Amino acid sequence: MECCVAMERRDLSRLPPDLPVPKDDGAADGLEGRRIPDVTLASTHGPLALRQASGERLVLYVYPRTGDLARPSPPGWDEIPGARGCTPENCGFRDHEEELRGLGATVLGLSAQPLEEQRAFAERERIPYPLVNDARLVLARELDLPTFEVAGMVLYKRLTLVAERATIAKVFYPVFPPDRHPEEVVAWLRGRGAA
Repeated sequence: MECCVAMERRDLSRLPPDLPVPKDDGAADGLEGRRIPDVTLASTHGPLALRQASGERLVLYVYPRTGDLARPSPPGWDEIPGARGCTPENCGFRDHEEELRGLGATVLGLSAQPLEEQRAFAERERIPYPLVNDARLVLARELDLPTFEVAGMVLYKRLTLVAERATIAKVFYPVFPPDRHPEEVVAWLRGRGAA
């Protein structure tokens, strides 16, 4: 697996063995059965109408922020349960994107990270599908998606929504370990069968 060669210089592509495991705090309860909001957000591929992009089946993985080669992670990042691992998770979805497409899924990644950072990451790591920018936390308001604060930033907690015909059919929350999560989504979709 070729995951994230450029990021290995800072070891952002590898998870430390002693990361704290996030606990299910109930913040994602009640999402299953809800509709994907009819909103348009910026993405690395241009404006994206989220409900329209969901088509028959959508895998929308939501993550705090990817590593930035130019800056260190926020103070205490590795001690925040569920914060570390965005780079390996993104690269894992990239590496499984063809398989997910074969299962009828459109893949999108979403974070509140600045769009220019998302673009640089997508180019560096050859992410083929859109990374969606929600810097204004529209989905946090529309769906009550869980967030946390660190270093003056409000970021999304890591979770994955699988929607069928724009209705959320499955929520993965909390997600841990993030580097193996794409395989978990593939396995769930295989068990689900065709959309």
